[in-house]
Amino acid sequence: MRLNLVLELLDIPGQLTDAFEPISRLGANIVTVIHQRDVKTERGTVPVQITIEGDKDTLDKVIDTLESQNIQIMEVDGVLRKEKIRTIFIGNIVEKDVKDALGRLNNIEGVRVIDFNLKIGDDPEKSASKIILEADSGKRKDILAKIKEIGKSKGFLVINEV
Repeated sequence: MRLNLVLELLDIPGQLTDAFEPISRLGANIVTVIHQRDVKTERGTVPVQITIEGDKDTLDKVIDTLESQNIQIMEVDGVLRKEKIRTIFIGNIVEKDVKDALGRLNNIEGVRVIDFNLKIGDDPEKSASKIILEADSGKRKDILAKIKEIGKSKGFLVINEV
């Protein structure tokens, strides 16, 4: 059985070796690797496409082990496991405790804040933050509703991508 994976790895020495170690140790074979360091994601990570083969149990163990080592698996056989959600909060962000808002976003099940930018205007009410979240695939509608709820509780105007 073959499995195509897309991993997101940090662009630091040893990351590729760390991803390969459980594949080898658990007895799966690496068939193909496409690793282009000059192609980066928004977060500065490197997408690595790997095709591995083995029996179903071995491949399941490989995926579980990679995830337990915090190696991001973005796709399995062309099916997205994670997606990016972008949102903007507008309002008095600093005074309304942006740390709490980010913490509440991170506490949504299957969601993680991966990027945050803040623009403070002359009028604090016109400050804006752009937030990029990484979320489990298939939960977009529920997550967008929770983002609006968090923004509303803070008095922010919320702009979500569609």
